[in-house]
Amino acid sequence: MNRLLASRPLFWLLLALPSFGMIYGASQPGADLEELLHPTGEFSVRFLVIAMALTPLVQLFPANRVIRWLLVRRRALGVASFGYAALHTLFYVLAMGNLDDMLAELGATGIWTGWLAMLLFVPMAATSNDAAMRALRAGWKRVQRLAYPAALLTLAHWVTVHDGAMGAAVHFAPLAVLEAVRLFRNWRPT
Repeated sequence: MNRLLASRPLFWLLLALPSFGMIYGASQPGADLEELLHPTGEFSVRFLVIAMALTPLVQLFPANRVIRWLLVRRRALGVASFGYAALHTLFYVLAMGNLDDMLAELGATGIWTGWLAMLLFVPMAATSNDAAMRALRAGWKRVQRLAYPAALLTLAHWVTVHDGAMGAAVHFAPLAVLEAVRLFRNWRPT
């Protein structure tokens, strides 16, 4: 059982599993791709929040085995977040149908924040491998810290696209609380 739980391919399969139904649904004749924008975006956010929450969680609960197990797989969670964001972007492009319509709404806050978040995701995903870690050394962490502005842009994207903060708050509030606790615990007055 331990070997099964440690299996990276199985973990990747579990992370990808929801996308299979989404891709299948998108491939059906007459599929409404706009219907698939929300679930792909939501899964991207979920994996991003989990990956980012692991550092404050491990600081709060250093001996927790589940958190440590997830921490070892944090890069996979981040890449999964990117994968769902890429699928979200693909469905958006296909639903829009042409470049003119996409450019026409590019000035809307909900759109440019999404595109900018996606642009920040690309270098993080591209360097989420052992070779990039070795090549970039300390610079690798700087690249991965793009997750913070990407998360803020994603939050802004969600709030403005859906004309409300409730869904976004449900997803981002745990991360915000954990990061606030982390900052409070690490803050030392001089």
